[in-house]
Amino acid sequence: MGSEREAAIPEWASEPCIMGIDEAGRGPVLGPMVYGCLYCARSYQNTLSSLNFADSKTLKEEKREELFENLKADESIGWAVDVIDPRELSAKMLKKRKINLNEISHDSAMGLVTKVLNMGVLLTEVYVDTVGDAEKYRAKLSDRFPAVKFVVAKKADSLYPVVSGASIVAKVTRDRALREWVLEETAENLHKDFGSGYPGDPNTKAWLEHHKHFVFGFPSLVRFSWGTCTPYFKDIAEVLWESDEMDEDGSSTANGKRQMKLSSFGVTTSKRKIEEIESSGKGRCKFFLARKLEQVTQF
Repeated sequence: MGSEREAAIPEWASEPCIMGIDEAGRGPVLGPMVYGCLYCARSYQNTLSSLNFADSKTLKEEKREELFENLKADESIGWAVDVIDPRELSAKMLKKRKINLNEISHDSAMGLVTKVLNMGVLLTEVYVDTVGDAEKYRAKLSDRFPAVKFVVAKKADSLYPVVSGASIVAKVTRDRALREWVLEETAENLHKDFGSGYPGDPNTKAWLEHHKHFVFGFPSLVRFSWGTCTPYFKDIAEVLWESDEMDEDGSSTANGKRQMKLSSFGVTTSKRKIEEIESSGKGRCKFFLARKLEQVTQF
């Protein structure tokens, strides 16, 4: 999480304050999901309404950027963000005890409330764009923070200016994160012309097709847990886990899929060839070279 208002708590923070919370990037298959919040003194509410904040989805990028710079410069407003990396989203949604996207979203929103309260801001009312059932979400928040009044509503970003402001904070932060994203992977011909990142976008589909790897799947920008990714995995290398039940001949009985040799995907498995590559470094996959990983044959 990060905020421009962390260094010194303004005087108005000791007055009763309101806060709005919204997210950006819940649906895309690429990039982080960002939760943003905006808070101010309740007495500043009328002024906030005049600052022309609106649901960020209805604004052009230039206007969002302009409004974000305006709110950052406004000494009567505080803000914070929680940027959730696509790898974290995938890991949580694919782990043995799966954590679904609603739960991740709730945790992020509650993390922002905790952060602002711990900074010493006197939060009395918090407005949240709902995720899942609005009343259940409100009850969950109220149980966690009994001293705060919560208003949870659909389309809160178009109903309450304080949520509209949070929507701009989240959206601009995500857009910048995508623009500045450095692809860690070192395969050739990687590019960032991935369109909107939404599953239905033809540019996004073309990017996924071009960037899939038969062993490693996708670059870390991609949320592997999204159903959008599944069709791209039909031809990739199967992974055989030691914990899978094994037949006497060493083949897996965990599923009916044919186990494919890594050598058929251009990965060397011959011991002699491996030793030659290890000593020279030539012909090794750039993924391993970039991370200075070496194959261990003896433990």
